[in-house]
Amino acid sequence: MKVSVIVPVLNEAPRIRATLEALQPLRKGGHEVIVVDGGSDDGTAALARTLCDRVLCSAQGRARQMNAGANVARGDILWFLHADTLVSPAALVALQDELERSTRDWGRFDVSLTGAHPLLRLVEWSMNLRSHLTAIATGDQGIFVRGELFEQVGGFADIPLMEDIALSRRLKRHGPPLRLRARLHTSSRRWESNGIVRTILLMWRLRFAYWRGVTPQRLAERYRRG
Repeated sequence: MKVSVIVPVLNEAPRIRATLEALQPLRKGGHEVIVVDGGSDDGTAALARTLCDRVLCSAQGRARQMNAGANVARGDILWFLHADTLVSPAALVALQDELERSTRDWGRFDVSLTGAHPLLRLVEWSMNLRSHLTAIATGDQGIFVRGELFEQVGGFADIPLMEDIALSRRLKRHGPPLRLRARLHTSSRRWESNGIVRTILLMWRLRFAYWRGVTPQRLAERYRRG
């Protein structure tokens, strides 16, 4: 069972090498890492080139970039990973071992946030619990899916926000996700730069609005303002 890791990037030069270096054991095991650049102007693509199997250039937009990577991937499993997420050796082992034993076709990881603020422990706990209760995964949690199912549900919707939630909704119709407890370490920069409480409230408002039917285009405008 071959895994294709797909990493969408846009101006991630300060952190892309660390993200890809953590994935080298997978490459040594015969799996592939694909980086999809959405038009970086900080040298991200050049930094990534020696640490992955392929660098693609794509129209900007996380959903478009991840679909572009999926279109050329050769793996049985597609694993979508954010550029500011570090993968531990335990997570690599869990993905390969538990997915091979499981009958489920998609899943996600629990996460830990990198910052030290006590409120961030509450954020990560609520993220993991929410996904467990709702069977909805977000991109921070490293969504993985069998390639045949990803193609069957039509991949990521070409929308500017909530593409991960939209995909989860379609995938869960085919069965619940596999929850891997080996944690991914995700950057807390979003919460720390915008304010932890403010970011929590913003994200919950956006998700509630999406549940009520507000379009992703309008939500993206609110996200940028927020």
